[in-house]
Amino acid sequence: MNMSKLNTFKPGDKGEQTRQHVLETALRLFRERGFDATTMRDIAEATGLSLGAAYYYFESKEAIVAAYYDFVQAEHLRRAREAFAKTDDLKGRIAAAVHTKLDVIAGDRKLLAALFRYGGDPEHPLNWFGPQTKRQRDLSMTVFAEAVAKEKLPEDLREATPVLLWAMHMGLMLYLVYDTSEGQKRTRRLADGGIQLALLARKMAKFPLLRPVRRQVHELMKEAGLLPRMEPIEELPSGVEVR
Repeated sequence: MNMSKLNTFKPGDKGEQTRQHVLETALRLFRERGFDATTMRDIAEATGLSLGAAYYYFESKEAIVAAYYDFVQAEHLRRAREAFAKTDDLKGRIAAAVHTKLDVIAGDRKLLAALFRYGGDPEHPLNWFGPQTKRQRDLSMTVFAEAVAKEKLPEDLREATPVLLWAMHMGLMLYLVYDTSEGQKRTRRLADGGIQLALLARKMAKFPLLRPVRRQVHELMKEAGLLPRMEPIEELPSGVEVR
């Protein structure tokens, strides 16, 4: 299954509009009934399409979720860049990177709860850590790379920091799923506390006495394949809109 198949429809044409309608309808059903309980036939009936027509726009439920992933990452990058343009303050930029992601997914806690369980299956196409979601994962890390781009950092810290911040934000997303506080305020407070600790860790890591430890951590991450090469993204990726 090619989860990263490019959208061949032109923006604004009838095919693209129908595809958007199928996507939005499917996500609504996933949120209401759950991912497993919703079938492609359910999606086709809800959109007024034949089953074959629904498969023409998305080859599977997993492909629909892949499109949702594309939207989330593209929207996160767009919102974060808007915030980055307003400040050079490192704390403000990291906070923007974290909180804009939480803003994007705030209404999808039930859907995310269903999808998180695939993280334990290395072969599942919706595994957030698997090869088929690498493109979306790299795009997410790019947000954090841009958050610290204006900071003067040793090269090893510059490579490791976006990955470590991305890992922190993944933990926050998992916590968000289980956070029953009003407006998920506990998640927001946890995020702010995590950002403070990240800034403190940055200061400590730059101490000369800790340089050997820092480099050892960097080498371990590199050997484990946890330092992806992230290319600059000049333009927002073309993606879908989800209302």
